[in-house]
Amino acid sequence: MSRQASAFALRAAMAAALLGSAAACAPVVGQNGFQAIDAKPMDIVAGTDTKATVLARLGSPSTTSTFEKDQVWYYISQLTEKYTFRRPEVTQRSVTEITFTEGSDQVAGVRTLTLADGQTVGMDGRQTPTRGRRLTVLEQLLGNVGRGQLPRTEENVPGQRRPD
Repeated sequence: MSRQASAFALRAAMAAALLGSAAACAPVVGQNGFQAIDAKPMDIVAGTDTKATVLARLGSPSTTSTFEKDQVWYYISQLTEKYTFRRPEVTQRSVTEITFTEGSDQVAGVRTLTLADGQTVGMDGRQTPTRGRRLTVLEQLLGNVGRGQLPRTEENVPGQRRPD
């Protein structure tokens, strides 16, 4: 093999390794939830559309309100990116809230919320104290040694009736 051919092969192998490593850094993108096909939730017009037209355009909602079940519908979608060994990260979120009037099935309002509108709920780090004392590891391991007795016969099997 000539010197030029081996140099070319080396360059080709380095280029392939570089492309392979660059492809490994690309995120895996996932789309979850509602996906608009023909119409978008933002196309719904308050006062004009009804429940029937919303169902025909968008399909069934992702979820409904807990307290006003038939009056508020939500269409939720989100986009996540996951790099090699990291947890998935939500990059886009869209929540469209469609509110209907109570007496009729007409759309009263349409509101779109994004990822910036979300709020992080912080967990409270306080603990409720429990009764009793704290046991060491050794006390936990050896705590039941010598307590009680082993059953002597098969009559002492749990769930069996003992003869009186």
